[in-house]
Amino acid sequence: MSARPDVATATTAETVAAVETVTAESADPCCAAPLPVLGRDVTVPLVTGGEVTYAALDYAASAPALQRVWDDVAAYAPYYGSVHRGAGYLSQLSTDLFENSRVTVAEFLDCRPGDQVVFTRSTTDSLNLLAATLPAGCEVFVFETEHHASLLPWRDARVTYLNAPRTPEQAVATLERALADRDPYGPALVCVTGASNVTGELWPVKELAAAAHAHGARIVLDAAQLAPHHPVSVQELDVDWIAFSGHKLYAPFGSGVLAGRADWLQDSEPYLAGGGASRKVARRADGGVDVEWHTTAARHEAGSPNVIGVYAIASACKALTEAGFDSLVERERHLIARVREGLAEVPEVRVLSLFGDDAPRVGVISFVVEGWNSSHFAAALSAEYGIGVRDGLFCAHPLVRTLLGSDPQDPGECGAPEAAPGERSLNAIRVSFGAGTPDEHVERFVGAVKELVRDGAQWKYRTEDGRCVPDRG
Repeated sequence: MSARPDVATATTAETVAAVETVTAESADPCCAAPLPVLGRDVTVPLVTGGEVTYAALDYAASAPALQRVWDDVAAYAPYYGSVHRGAGYLSQLSTDLFENSRVTVAEFLDCRPGDQVVFTRSTTDSLNLLAATLPAGCEVFVFETEHHASLLPWRDARVTYLNAPRTPEQAVATLERALADRDPYGPALVCVTGASNVTGELWPVKELAAAAHAHGARIVLDAAQLAPHHPVSVQELDVDWIAFSGHKLYAPFGSGVLAGRADWLQDSEPYLAGGGASRKVARRADGGVDVEWHTTAARHEAGSPNVIGVYAIASACKALTEAGFDSLVERERHLIARVREGLAEVPEVRVLSLFGDDAPRVGVISFVVEGWNSSHFAAALSAEYGIGVRDGLFCAHPLVRTLLGSDPQDPGECGAPEAAPGERSLNAIRVSFGAGTPDEHVERFVGAVKELVRDGAQWKYRTEDGRCVPDRG
């Protein structure tokens, strides 16, 4: 820190302010594009010889930490302490930082007055938490197009899985019919993504929320792929809850968020039972224990929380807001157009899409290459060009199977090639990027795809432990 607070005289508020402004004091007042991220200068070896700066194009899995986030975390780390109830200075400082982070996230999401912001481990954790709060008899409606984090948590509820729509309008109509026809006509929850983790296409969240509410249902938005790319307003979209992960929001420190209406959260048993969730515990005359649980977000935050992870999310929210989503979105549109134009110039490439070429989208694009095993193609991009993409079914198996036109029973596994290099396999390649992606990474990717399709791989590859890897033997 440029001016470390005197812990003997500074108030907690002053120290918090000093920690939170450390990077603002040193940052270039003009926000550069791309935003600085960790790892931007890392070099990796090529199997063909030499080294190259690594092109991280797997943002949809985990985005690199923003330099701003890393600097904020490093500035706070010496002051780290256990939150809540601690009498020591560092504990009070950490508590203030933790609770201020909750306010920052609520502002970032434009939450309603009375909404709760619960800190979790991830989007998956957030949706499993919400699943544990469902009222008796609640039916869940979810499209088959969802990530497994949204598709699978509802194990104790009756679930209606909706077929993949081919237009946003069809999505709304499908949901309206399903909600209207539910029997019994009781409590219901709709779970929907804001942006597909496979195709990057934006979903009609506001219209789906209106349909849900018109039929007496509530809706939770999986914003894991939306929040890093676009502004998200709980009030404007009129969703009841929103879930997202820090590791996709340039804050890969193991935290997530569930934010939204308090009633279901307050009426349910704590997600985890333990210290922090309990307000009062007393022995009864019969030898048992009576527990009074918190009614605030702490009810579902038992145990010592991930203070650094939470602060990292808050830092990322501030950094993206200050950078300005208008400029971030515009720059990403340029990158998306360049990738799509480049892929369109290769006849052997087929880009996967639900809603068509003109659908608005974020920087997530999946495709297959005729005559190539997708795992082989991804391995060659990495080993021969220093480009990191993802191959497989992307934890969205039903959607990818639908987009590939496969039978639901066809063999296939996320990340594991089922065929030898060069043979067709039931998986795809995904390239994803965001606020930290330089133009050179995108240009290198487009050039590498064209070269691989035209000339083939320069190296031999084999399957090892379910992965396609260079054959160095």
